[in-house]
Amino acid sequence: MKDKLTQQSISLFDEKGFSETSIQDIVDALGVTKGTFYYYFSSKEELLMDIQLAYIDDILSHQERILLDSTKNCKDKLFEIVYLLIRNIERQGASAKVFFREMRHLNEERLNEIIPKRDQFRKNVETLINQGMGNGEFRTDLNARIVTFGLLGMTNWSYQWFNPSSQLTDKELSEIYLEMVLNGISK
Repeated sequence: MKDKLTQQSISLFDEKGFSETSIQDIVDALGVTKGTFYYYFSSKEELLMDIQLAYIDDILSHQERILLDSTKNCKDKLFEIVYLLIRNIERQGASAKVFFREMRHLNEERLNEIIPKRDQFRKNVETLINQGMGNGEFRTDLNARIVTFGLLGMTNWSYQWFNPSSQLTDKELSEIYLEMVLNGISK
């Protein structure tokens, strides 16, 4: 039941927003009582925190596996990370939207648990870009931090518009993004 409450909440938070979704909306959608909700969660914010942690812990775990793969170079690892984020739209698109859009509703203590994890994901990408610059795979005349923010900005914003069932696949979109970042758009 906890999983059902969580999944229904993700759907409602995605559709209506955290502030506009009440606990009553969540339990009504599942045909259960508020008592059922409070058995699993002390508040709507605690539920949001569970959603946030599940999302960021999942992508950090996947990112770590990519980064530890000694058979891939930096360019391949960077592609795998971009592909992870884009492929994740189909798997967890609503969770991603909730993660990025609704984080502001967490109190300071909870934000202090989430933000370092989000920052770690970014820092891992920046470290990978710096490694690629150091070994000659990437240009060294650019600021790795800004390149990281640009790349993550493109991929994270994709949750707002990319439809995985469109004519463009998640892999094709990932390839386009990486091509733009690595080689630009000029002839």
